[in-house]
Amino acid sequence: MRHKYETHGIVLARSPFGEANAFITLLTSDLGLVRARAQGLRQSGAKLSTALVTFAESEMVLVHGKEGWRIAGAVLEENWFVRLQHAPSHARAARVCHLLLRLVAGETQEHILFPTIKEFFCALATLPNDTHEAAEVLTALRMLAALGLDAGDIPNGEPAFSPELLALVAKDRMKYIARINHGITASGL
Repeated sequence: MRHKYETHGIVLARSPFGEANAFITLLTSDLGLVRARAQGLRQSGAKLSTALVTFAESEMVLVHGKEGWRIAGAVLEENWFVRLQHAPSHARAARVCHLLLRLVAGETQEHILFPTIKEFFCALATLPNDTHEAAEVLTALRMLAALGLDAGDIPNGEPAFSPELLALVAKDRMKYIARINHGITASGL
């Protein structure tokens, strides 16, 4: 008998698999980054389809078997794609998620990544547009540090994306972007 794992997660990406199935890349609070199969997801009227759209935050039930992870159930909690109302916000969220997926080749148990991405999505949804670039830079730095690809000091504070913190990042933007590029180079990508 396979064990069911209940977890909270954000859908970072999905790709078709077979005629009606899909592979879903999830960033979960308990299991880290997971790639799971969702059966029948691409059929019309699939009950899991709304909970497994890109940038959806959902409560999920995962099963691990001999063929890897499978999504057994999901309930939508927040659709960040809808909350991020502007195309530039979607693009920033997509860039950060794409960077994370490039940096993590398989699965990872790094638990700090989930709150980092969730706080970034919250910042994009609530903060003024002129602070979004600094939020993106800060998120990329935090991800690199969590994965052991940046050892420098990272501006921190409460809340995670306070206006003062973002102003500090914006002021030293070029220095932080150089560190991000160095971390990406160190990863071998």
